[in-house]
Amino acid sequence: MSLFSPALTELIESLRRLPGVGNRSAQRMALHLLQRDRDGARRLARALEGAAEGISQCADCRILTEEPRCRICRSTQRDRALLCIVEGSADVFALEQATGFSGLYFVLGGRLSPLDGIGPEELGLHHLEARLSSEPISELILATNPTVEGEATAHYLFELARDYGVRATRIAHGVPMGGVLDQVDRGTLSHAFLGRRDYTGGI
Repeated sequence: MSLFSPALTELIESLRRLPGVGNRSAQRMALHLLQRDRDGARRLARALEGAAEGISQCADCRILTEEPRCRICRSTQRDRALLCIVEGSADVFALEQATGFSGLYFVLGGRLSPLDGIGPEELGLHHLEARLSSEPISELILATNPTVEGEATAHYLFELARDYGVRATRIAHGVPMGGVLDQVDRGTLSHAFLGRRDYTGGI
């Protein structure tokens, strides 16, 4: 039997959905909001509802945005021949802050994981193929995370790029195996991005 009321239990369980938030952390957050910051709780509720209703994916790159096409894809200053493939929107934000990359992005929304039922269709790779076949892309930058699944995804993307005669490069130096891009410091990430190399399909 829960010590908390049904509404408080629901709030705690909802907060536990956040990455890295366990039961005790969720309890502390919920109690803080209700005991010390009710205005903040209402503001958070409004912001979450507004974001859930108003934010979707860019039609071109699939980054989270409130507009049909994001500001990066709409920009006339970006190099449309360079397309960087990342696993999530957080990786775009990390690369934009840490590097001088001036090209475009494609957000997979995950990585290939057959055991979890995540294949090419779930990652929207048919959209990527459509871009490769219709846009003047000369380089596909594979910036998936250096995990086992990330490397397998990079290999699949390399094969896809080769089918369309597009050069594939892989970010390199400094990102540790098993690392996650949006948790790597800016200096390391910038060095890795600038030091990208031609990808040969090895895992």
